[in-house]
Parts: sequence; structure tokens; C-alpha cells
Amino acid sequence: MAVKRNAGLAAALTLVAALSVSTAGPTSAARGSTRTDPAPADVVLRWYDITDQTVSAAAFPEAITQSRTWAVSWLAAVRAVGERNDTDYTTAAFAQALHDTLAALVPSQQSQLDADLAATLAAIPDDPARQAGIESGQNQAAAVLAERRADGTDTASLDIPYTPPPPGPGIWQPTPPTFGPAVRAGQGNARPFLLARNNQFDPGPPPSLSSRTYLSALAEVRAYGSATSTARTPAQTDVALFWFPALNFAYVQILRAVLAGSSRPLRWDATLVAAFHAITTDAQIAIYNAKFQYVFWRPVTAIRDGSIQPDPGWTPLSVTPRYPEYPSGHGGYAGAAQQVLTAFLGPDAPAPIALTSPNDPGVIRTYAKWAVITREVIDARVWEGVHFRFSDITGVREGKQVASYDLRHLSRLLSLAGQASVRVIATFPIVLIYIRREVAHGDRPALVPADQRRLAQRPEPR
Repeated sequence: MAVKRNAGLAAALTLVAALSVSTAGPTSAARGSTRTDPAPADVVLRWYDITDQTVSAAAFPEAITQSRTWAVSWLAAVRAVGERNDTDYTTAAFAQALHDTLAALVPSQQSQLDADLAATLAAIPDDPARQAGIESGQNQAAAVLAERRADGTDTASLDIPYTPPPPGPGIWQPTPPTFGPAVRAGQGNARPFLLARNNQFDPGPPPSLSSRTYLSALAEVRAYGSATSTARTPAQTDVALFWFPALNFAYVQILRAVLAGSSRPLRWDATLVAAFHAITTDAQIAIYNAKFQYVFWRPVTAIRDGSIQPDPGWTPLSVTPRYPEYPSGHGGYAGAAQQVLTAFLGPDAPAPIALTSPNDPGVIRTYAKWAVITREVIDARVWEGVHFRFSDITGVREGKQVASYDLRHLSRLLSLAGQASVRVIATFPIVLIYIRREVAHGDRPALVPADQRRLAQRPEPR
């Protein structure tokens, strides 16, 4: 992982991978621009940017609602494209499905989305394939929206009133500086995309307050997570600041970099995006189900009010989130994300990917391995002073378990009823996703591997 500072790049994303003209997508400023005879890669990147801007414009207060919006819209696009490899059909189906789902989920962006769709459709010949694609996009968008209606990811369902248990050792209580009530108490009750139960991978309780694991983690966060820490290095502070926001900010950049360098079929690209966001949504649900099951206290409460060397003036580097500590939400998301990216792409990025953070302006961090990101997220939450290390590690483990299960059942989500257009071969950690397409010299369907690597099967987690 490399770090570079650039004061003039506060909000920009640099992609280290070399991109050819045929696969380069538009920047945000180019949204709505038209191209004649659009190549699938251009269409994927254009609508990826449109989705990103639409979700940003919605300003959802919860990260899970952002993830769910991505998942619903790109799932509809995958289903709409189906098995067809006709560019006119797939382009129209893909764009129409994204337009209809995004307009329904973020109605304030309807006029802009209408213009974006018109620009895409204008570049496609007005033939029967185009019309059939439009109809498929409309039908699949309506179907997925109906499936996910009232799934518990709206703000009212997520932020239900919550009364914590009476104060006591290890029990979560409202934290400074606001001492406000808990938020996201309903997130663990939302309806997942693929999990059989929200507590399917319950991590079990945190370590006891007298255990070596807890005492070691408490000493570490006390020393390294303080706002005035003398143990934490400037480099560690940079890591902490960079990874403090909800992790959507980074993985939206990562997925775009992957798509920009992709030469795979449109359906593969769309499947990656849909699967990533559906699975990380499930991970967020599972983690919060556990958080409000175990209701474990935050480091600031343990250090100020606990019986071990209490320090009433101790303050964390970053503001403590207003919900229970164990397990870590950042850990759960990072673990699930690592598992999905490894399944589709292997353990390494196709090319180094440079990331920026809204919380650390001017800093660019470059990554070549998904596991390095996960390790930094674990460290960051300790150095921010908001998590114990065992909670981060547990969150990562649970996120990976959720992702492994969901990947094994992905075909159930992606395929239309009665179809087998996507077959997922359960080989862990690499998942082989096969996409049906017509053979060039005939009409016999062939199975084309999205990733040639195969590892030995392992038992499905229970």
C-alpha cells in the first residue's frame, strides 16, 4: 500500500490502472453526454456514475440504505439483461432497469434520470431488439422493487426508539460528546437479500471483562486511540482519519476502477456490482443484529467509567458512533467486501487502485490487495478510539461468513424464476460465475467462466 499527498486533489479519484479509450468512462462532469453506438463498457461506466450521483443526491443518512439502493437497481439490471448478447437489447435493458429503479427510489432525480436514459437510448437503433430491451428493463425493475418493498431499510424502520439496559460493567450507554440516544436500533431487523436468518452467523458474546483478550484490547485502545495519544504515530493517525467514514465511499471507488479496466461482458460487470452491494447489505444487517443483541460498551465508556484505571478525561480521536460497539460494523463490511472481491477477481486488484477519503483531504492511498484494506480498517477503528481490536476482528469474520453463504446462493438472487441464466459454482474462496452466451458459430449455449481459477470445495458455513 502506497500513500501520496496532493493538496489539490481533495475529492478526486486517481486510477493507477491504464485505461484504453474504448473502456474509459465519463467523469461526473460528463454525465448525460451522448455517444453514438455506445460500447457496453462505456454504458456500464456511464450508468455506474449516474447511480453514484443519484445515491449521493439522495443523501440517505444510513449507509445501509445507500447499499440497498445500489443493490436493488443493479440487480434489476442484471435480470433485465438476462442471457442475451445482442448489444442493442442489452444496452436498452440495462439502462432502462437502472433508470426505473433509481427514479422510484430517489424520485427527486427523476428529470435528470430521464435525460440520462434518453441519451443512452438515442444512440441505439430503433429496432425490435431495442424495444424488447426497454420492456425487459421496465418489467424487471418493477419486479425487484416489488420484491424489496417494505424491507426495513428506510430511515423510520432503521432508527426506531431504543432504551438501553441499566448502566453496568460492559453495558452500552450513550456516549460523549452529545450523549444522544442510540441510532440504527432497527437495522438488525431489516430483511436480507439472501441470509436465511439475520442471526445466522451470530458471533457469540464479547470476551469477559476479566479476560486477557479484553484487558489487552482495552490497554491498546487507551494508548493508541486517545485524541492526545503519544503512542500513535502520524502515519497511524492518517490511517485512522482516512477510514473513519462509512466504507461505501471507498468501495464505490474500488468497483469503478475494476469496471474501468474490465473487458468482460456487460452482464458480468453488472453482476459484480449487484452482488457486492446485496451481500454487503446482508453483512450490515447481520452485524447490527449482533450489536443490539450483546449491547457492549464503547471504549470511551469503559475507560471513563470502568473499574480499571478509570480516566474521566479520556477522549477518543474520532467521535464515537451512537450504537453498541460489538461487533464492528466497519469490520463486517470490510470482511464481506474482501470476500466478494476475492470471489470475482482473486486476492489482488487487477491493477493498483488509488483511493481518496472525504475525511482526509489531499491524501491518496493506493492498494493492490483486498486484504490490506481490511487490515487497515481493523487498525483504524482502534486508532480512532471507537473500537476494541477483538470487535474489529470478530466483525471481519462475521462479514466473511455472510459473504461466503450469500455467494453460494447467489444464483437464487440473480436468476429469474424458472431460468438458469446464471450458475454459481460453490468453490470457496473463489466463486466461479458462469454466464450463458451463444456460441459464435452456432446457437448452442456455452458456459463461459468469469474466472478460470478453481479451488477445492469447502463445507458451507453453518
